[in-house]
Amino acid sequence: MRNDIYVSPFSQRYASKEMSYLFSNDFKFSTWRKLWVTLARCQRELGLDITQEQIDQMEAHIHDIDYEQAAAFEKKLRHDVMAHVHTFGEQVPEAMPIIHLGATSAYVGDNTDLIQMREALELVRAKLVNLMQNLADFALKHKDLPTLGYTHFQPAQLTTVGKRAALWLQDLLLDFHEIEHRIDQLHFRGVKGTTGTQASFMELFNGDHAKIRQLDQMVSQAMGFDKVLTITGQTYSRKQDALVLGSLAQLSSSAHKMATDLRLLANLKEVEEPFEKDQIGSSAMAYKRNPMRSERVCALARFVMSNVMNPLQTQSVQWFERTLDDSANKRLATPEAFLATDSLLDILINITSGMVVYPRMIHKHLMAELPFIATENIMMAAVKKGGNRQEIHEIIRQHSIAAGNQVKMEGGENDLLQRLADDTRFDLNLQELQQTLEPSRYVGRAPQQTEEFIRDEIQPILKHYAHVLGVSVELKV
Repeated sequence: MRNDIYVSPFSQRYASKEMSYLFSNDFKFSTWRKLWVTLARCQRELGLDITQEQIDQMEAHIHDIDYEQAAAFEKKLRHDVMAHVHTFGEQVPEAMPIIHLGATSAYVGDNTDLIQMREALELVRAKLVNLMQNLADFALKHKDLPTLGYTHFQPAQLTTVGKRAALWLQDLLLDFHEIEHRIDQLHFRGVKGTTGTQASFMELFNGDHAKIRQLDQMVSQAMGFDKVLTITGQTYSRKQDALVLGSLAQLSSSAHKMATDLRLLANLKEVEEPFEKDQIGSSAMAYKRNPMRSERVCALARFVMSNVMNPLQTQSVQWFERTLDDSANKRLATPEAFLATDSLLDILINITSGMVVYPRMIHKHLMAELPFIATENIMMAAVKKGGNRQEIHEIIRQHSIAAGNQVKMEGGENDLLQRLADDTRFDLNLQELQQTLEPSRYVGRAPQQTEEFIRDEIQPILKHYAHVLGVSVELKV
């Protein structure tokens, strides 16, 4: 690896080999050649004067690309597609006359972009399913563990550790359906010619509209696409890029939310991401266990969410049938959005494979607040023993304020129950009051909701995609 030039953090630190390959030169330019072979084969089947020997020669050289020769041609011609046409042609001299026949640069460029995005979306889906599996397992394991719920990050009613994980999973489920939809609705550009009118193919096929439509469908299906755009300019509508990157931004927002919750829970010392035996949390503070993986997820997620503006703006300024100010932007925005999404999914799979829960700390925080949360139940118990609801409410209010001041101003323990037990106006003793503080009485249907959600909405997906489960991630850094 060279150390005197910029190297992308995605290739060096974050993204997987699988996602990096999809946006590599090898994948891109071998796909160009596959598209040229497919075009020639379909044209031959539809009657053009192309020999099987020409096609065989092309097929034999799909992967052995001379990048130095291509660079030399591009320096001379100032055109990347024609540079690769000539490079390919020198390897297959008999086929040189029919390479790229009737096509425009967007035939290989745009269609390859769509193939890359489809395969990248499928990889994202596979990793997302693995993350959902990890979270489903975690949620079921801890569905009955009461924990303090928060609204506004202020103590509220109780929930369970598993139910909270199910909330993260709920967001990811919505993202999964969006990714599925994007894969299903991704339309191939197909074979459309220079400005999308197929005029060049009208010449090649002597005005035979049926054959031209057939060629469009044949090439698209051969490249794995059931859906092909009927109408294009020179390029496919860049709105497709905006929709795809929008789905990645949505997934990233869910990842950011989950990772932020984990960072807050780490501060509370209730749940932590895995911390390796020799891992260093701080160069100066040896005791620290920083949630660095969750922080990295947030950093990458913000990048993806901000990046979604690129295809939106690009799509909005594509003048008429096309303009080339999309090209440089697409080379950056699309691959890096996928590489960042791939990276944060890997990190979350790694985190959720070994999250650590501290039940005693959770219980400590819960019990510090539960006397306040339980006051309505306490009031009802006192009324059942003959108390006046309004009078009891006032007694509880006064002692709650005093106990709150004890906690906030004196740094003491929450002594609300003792204050109530000592109050002669209140007809419940300390033991009776403590019986109202069984945490499981305050979690509602959280355990059942978690079970039902995972059984009805998550398990069918995991069963359908069982063949992609089992991903294990070891982070580079």
